[in-house]
Amino acid sequence: MPAKQWKSFSDQLILLKSRGLIIEDEPAALDYLERIGYYRLSGYWYPFRKMKPQPLGKSFRDDDFITGSRFQEAVELYIFDKKLRLLALDALERIEMAVRVDVAHTLGKHGSTAHHDSHNFNGNFVNKIRRTGKTGFQEWHEKYNQLEHRSRNEDFVSHNKKAYGKLPIWVAIEIFDFGCLSRLFAGMKHEDKQTIALKYGLSPTSFGSLLRSLSYIRNVSAHHSRLWNLNVVEEAKNPKLDSTWAGLNTNRPFFYFCAMQLILKVICSNSKWNERLLQHLKTFPTISAQTARIEDFGVNTELQSWDLWK
Repeated sequence: MPAKQWKSFSDQLILLKSRGLIIEDEPAALDYLERIGYYRLSGYWYPFRKMKPQPLGKSFRDDDFITGSRFQEAVELYIFDKKLRLLALDALERIEMAVRVDVAHTLGKHGSTAHHDSHNFNGNFVNKIRRTGKTGFQEWHEKYNQLEHRSRNEDFVSHNKKAYGKLPIWVAIEIFDFGCLSRLFAGMKHEDKQTIALKYGLSPTSFGSLLRSLSYIRNVSAHHSRLWNLNVVEEAKNPKLDSTWAGLNTNRPFFYFCAMQLILKVICSNSKWNERLLQHLKTFPTISAQTARIEDFGVNTELQSWDLWK
């Protein structure tokens, strides 16, 4: 199999033009290729590529672009997506901090080092042997130990280790990442999970499922990956709190922005995050070929009339 051929930025531009992509400002286009990269931008002009029918009714994207497709529109999609990721990270930071407090406070009632005691967790987490030959609790502890080792030179870590031998849960929680946090919540006993989930008007199952998905959204956003039309493979269970929720698609990103708003209304009711998101959605670029739409984000309702967004 031949190796992929390296191309200069100028050659990349020539290739795009040869495939039918309209480039109105070549110096600006070269600048974007040099700063953002061909491959990252390709995710935003991918919807502009022609569909090529195949036997048995199948089809795939051709290299050539739909007539009228413009390089600048792909850049505008990228900029829209960048701002969308920043909005997601803003909300998820607040959510992660609040849930850290919830988990640490709830587990802390069982003892300062409750996260090290398997008796504080549910049977599936501590007894069920996985294909790895380890329990979920053991796998979680391996991850936790990595995070603690990575933070060993932090003053608050070294001080508490020296004073108490092990980090108290309300200290340890500060070194968790979102994935570590969501996995620990999943392993907690039902009554402890319920204490936290009910605060947000959700069942323990729905909230645990949602935390896993929000961790996935957070990772996508933090690694600058494409978010606006992401196919969310780590799907949460739709709590179907009302008829509008019931109509949302859990493999589209908008569902998770609704979940963020649901939680934010509890932890910071005066936040204007909802207004900033709604305003941003209005800036979705106009695509000449009409191959990229705000509906691909998952919006399928009139947001102004939905109580969630008021």
